[in-house]
Amino acid sequence: MIEILDAALPVSFQDGGRPGYRHLGVPLSGALDAEWLAIANALAGNPAATVALEIRLRGPRLRALRPLTLALAGEFSARIEDAAGQSRPAANWRSHALTENEVFDCGFLRSGIGYLAVHGGFDLPTVLGSRSTYARAGIGGIDGRALRAGDRIGAGAGEPPTPMRLPQPPQIGDGPLRVIAGPQREYFTDAAWAKFIDAEFTVSREADRMGLRLDGPQLEHDPTLGADIVSDGVAPGAIQVPGDGRPIVLLADCQTVGGYPKIATVIAADLPRLAHALPGHSLRFVEVDLEQALAARRRAATELTACIASILADRPFDLDALYAANLIDGVIDAQHAT
Repeated sequence: MIEILDAALPVSFQDGGRPGYRHLGVPLSGALDAEWLAIANALAGNPAATVALEIRLRGPRLRALRPLTLALAGEFSARIEDAAGQSRPAANWRSHALTENEVFDCGFLRSGIGYLAVHGGFDLPTVLGSRSTYARAGIGGIDGRALRAGDRIGAGAGEPPTPMRLPQPPQIGDGPLRVIAGPQREYFTDAAWAKFIDAEFTVSREADRMGLRLDGPQLEHDPTLGADIVSDGVAPGAIQVPGDGRPIVLLADCQTVGGYPKIATVIAADLPRLAHALPGHSLRFVEVDLEQALAARRRAATELTACIASILADRPFDLDALYAANLIDGVIDAQHAT
């Protein structure tokens, strides 16, 4: 069990999401950055899509009510406090073994998002094939709500694994987000498309797990077609443009249908970058074709596999073994050697 001591900002449980229920109006949900979720779980010794805590800005303080191993993927300022009140820093991109009653404070995040995984996962009920929190419908996680002080959650199972570390943390990509022209591209003037590709947009304060509304140049609809369509399917990555001309990039908790024209779709390989886009961040877009999008997705999968394969056991440095080793087999004088 773990006990939540403090959760000042919303924190949710997320896993691989709920595929297969969108025809019933159930959003996908799941981790905004599935790659970092997979890394956190690999460090904790779990399958890639095991449920973990998804954290933005400031993480919770929690107490281990029995020994457990947890892992961090993200740039936290985390610390571990023992029963005597002494604290020590907890390194990022590593797993950490907590003893009974030790307190783990996630601290603040320097990355846009981060994940805390526990070896064996969190003991939560499955709703429609997932433990992900979808707060708008009140399902998943703990009663479909954000974490709060006083919560107690079953966590961890099996023998504690060897502590692990990731030698080279992944970098958040920069440069323009790659997009494919949307199914309603014809609803926008050529001038609007040129602005969409050439201009810089800023993430507004209207940003959550459902989507990011962007500030920037207004994207004009073709006056003969208007700004509305018969509602059709939408998915994470779709970019809708309502009548005010301000684009909305949809994310994991987005609705399943929408009545605004979609100017473009962010490709799957770049979706994790949107997880780290906070209000005030700048975004640009560049058009690619389907072949390039598929190649980028394959490349991202290969890079994630290589990243996880690079994880090492985080064993302490053994000075005694080093001093006992025969490090020098002989000495020569290069000036007098024959």
